[in-house]
Amino acid sequence: METLVNYIKQLGDPDQLILLLKSLFSGHLSYLFLFAVIFAETGLLIGFILPGDSFLFTVGVVAGAGELNILLINIILIAAAILGDSVNYSLGRFIGQNAYARPHSVFFNKKHLEKTKKFYEKHGVKTIIYARFLPVVRTFAPFVAGVAQMNYKEFLTYNIIGGVGWVIIMTMLGYFLGDVPWIRANFEKVIIGIILTSFIPPIYEMLKKGEKPTLEP
Repeated sequence: METLVNYIKQLGDPDQLILLLKSLFSGHLSYLFLFAVIFAETGLLIGFILPGDSFLFTVGVVAGAGELNILLINIILIAAAILGDSVNYSLGRFIGQNAYARPHSVFFNKKHLEKTKKFYEKHGVKTIIYARFLPVVRTFAPFVAGVAQMNYKEFLTYNIIGGVGWVIIMTMLGYFLGDVPWIRANFEKVIIGIILTSFIPPIYEMLKKGEKPTLEP
């Protein structure tokens, strides 16, 4: 478990991620590994433990340093995000009710599922886009949409919009800002700021509806 935690920490640090890619992966394997991380976070229910926002930002920083092709990496990660959500939706559609009956475990926290369900009921199909920028919620939102039997064509439309927006915004922020000395010196604070900023759209939506804003999904 400790080894897994250390690997996850490396995904959110530019220098450590470069070292990880150079030591364990090379060439196409590097891109396949990055694809697998985003696919796992969006497509598998245990993926909520992965640092999606900070990982994408870090990938952008690494690409800005010349270690990755930014165009290719965006195409690959967008595909991973869209495919991951589609797989997660399918899991919810076909085995979702069984998941609700499962007991709580380390890798399956029913509270996350219930909170995401309430978020989905509150925001409807827009949840698929909003969730892309919300840690934990983004992992469970497509699953809940599947359980709710959301029309797949409609789901896919929002899935593509959210996936493209999420990947491009996060990676390009890292790509253009990664070399700024203050950013590199305060990298953890920047990541926290990005995560907090991701709550703006749903909070804005709540304020429009006259609801009390909350950072809890």
